[in-house]
Amino acid sequence: MIEKVNTIQKLKKLNKEEKKQLSEEIRKYIIETVSKNGGHLASNLGVVELTIALHSIYKVPEDKIIWDVGHQTYTHKILTGRKEEFKTIRTREGIAGFPKTCEAEEDCFNTGHSSTSISVALGMAKARDIKNEKNSVIAIIGDGALTGGMALEALNDAGNSRTKITVILNDNEMSISRNVGGVNRLLSRLRTRKLYTKSNISIKKIIGKVPLVGKTTVKLIQRTKRSIKQFIIPKMYFEDIGFTYLGPVDGHSIEQLENILRDSQKLQGPVLIHVITKKGKGYKPAEENPDKFHATGSFEIETGKAKKEKAKDYSKVFGDKLVELAEKNNKIVAITAAMKDGTGLSEFSQKFSERFFDVGIAEQHALGFAAGLAKSGMTPVVPIYSSFYQRAYDQVIHDICLQNLHVIMCVDRAGLVGADGETHHGVFDLSFFKIIPNIVILVPKNFEELEKMLEFAVKLEKPVVIRYPRGGEGKNKLNQCENIKLGKSEIIQEGNDVTIIGIGKTVESAIELSNELKKEGIDAEIINARFLKPFDKEKILKSIIKTKKVITMEDNTIIGGLATEIKELIAENDIYNIEVKSYGINDKFMGYATWEDIFEEVKSKEINEKVLF
Repeated sequence: MIEKVNTIQKLKKLNKEEKKQLSEEIRKYIIETVSKNGGHLASNLGVVELTIALHSIYKVPEDKIIWDVGHQTYTHKILTGRKEEFKTIRTREGIAGFPKTCEAEEDCFNTGHSSTSISVALGMAKARDIKNEKNSVIAIIGDGALTGGMALEALNDAGNSRTKITVILNDNEMSISRNVGGVNRLLSRLRTRKLYTKSNISIKKIIGKVPLVGKTTVKLIQRTKRSIKQFIIPKMYFEDIGFTYLGPVDGHSIEQLENILRDSQKLQGPVLIHVITKKGKGYKPAEENPDKFHATGSFEIETGKAKKEKAKDYSKVFGDKLVELAEKNNKIVAITAAMKDGTGLSEFSQKFSERFFDVGIAEQHALGFAAGLAKSGMTPVVPIYSSFYQRAYDQVIHDICLQNLHVIMCVDRAGLVGADGETHHGVFDLSFFKIIPNIVILVPKNFEELEKMLEFAVKLEKPVVIRYPRGGEGKNKLNQCENIKLGKSEIIQEGNDVTIIGIGKTVESAIELSNELKKEGIDAEIINARFLKPFDKEKILKSIIKTKKVITMEDNTIIGGLATEIKELIAENDIYNIEVKSYGINDKFMGYATWEDIFEEVKSKEINEKVLF
């Protein structure tokens, strides 16, 4: 069936049984591909029937479907003419793991972060109305993403606007980790709506048969229907803010989904359809471990086991060290934005449950919450992926740094992260943190330095940023690791011909470059910057004056990062005849590929053809 359905038009002609067969074949195809390429598995297996139903009812690309986060669009890509290209997903020159408007017109908006779809959909719906067009606009958002403040702001505006828009709530009780908080409890109550419906019908039938008073009593019940709703479902939140609520509906029944989608088209104003799905549906290992298979590397289909054993990584080192520190310091608390496992906090959450807080997908709240804890004498540690720290920038400035509060902001997945692409590369954090007053920025070159930086940060009564990459240490072990002193760099190797300054992961690249230059008779001095702020101007300036040539290396945009810091240092001191070359991201969004392939794109041919990055 999957071979026959290569267009949406052919999909629409299938009967119920053929669509059911197609869903099974698509699931198998996704599992086979992700087992080789890696990718987001569990979330995609959960929306196969929903995607088939959407494309059966709506006319894409005229109708606009906006996928929140976007990592669950694999079935969508397969159904919209990219079945063969799907084999290349998340590889260099292949298709993206998220919606990309440059790939197909059916991808109407690029998404990669959560909680954005309702805002975008409302904007498209308003534009449609201004232009007097008639197309439908549909936002698909998960229950985890609904905890994001942006989604709640958009729901509030959409409900008040009375604009015709359809929001599909894909409720699988999971984001990456299991969902937490008040919205999750609300949805749990909404899942009991069938109890209300069945009870309501049964009561009406029974009372309606009572002679004389039966019909009058039924009318009374109808007038107090809202009270009954509030009794069974304490807060009909979506209806209260202006949406027509439909559901819950079985998200794995194509027939039920198509029926409710058709019904929703007859309604005016904003509609919310509550769809219940199972994350990892159809693949037992993913059903049993949806958090593990949210995003996975290659794996054996038969067992679900990874083809490569996961090596020790920075997140694990961070988590282990934090546990060690928390055992000695009861002021240390940890906060996660629905990323407990990904950021290495699983053990901490078990050992110090009263000092561990999962606030859901709510990075702004996480940092504001941390500020409150810090102001009250605690030492909050907040590990969040670099690309998601972008969402809490105002809180870092206004709530933390303006008051000089002791919050330790751990920036995980900093730098280039490979196949997740533009939306997930963490290549701006050094630049946007550097300009904030009161902040201290540390970047470790290896695991040991990360541990020492955590020890240092816990004792430093200031806002601290520690940023570290995805994955583990490089192949060249950097055994040297001096104690951390505020604003002090580390000389890895002395030399006279050129100064190479690296920061974090790129210190290893600096050593590789030095070895290549040595073959050409060039003697390099290597400096591990360690701190971007405060910057070790004295030691680095001394080296620059000595060698007159500088190479900077960073896995960050060179605008506002290490390269900018060096150039400003040279200009401030009126030093002339200094040659500066910079390795880094040069004012562009990097694409989807392995780390090595992306490095190939940004290497500097001016210095040495053989050296990456």
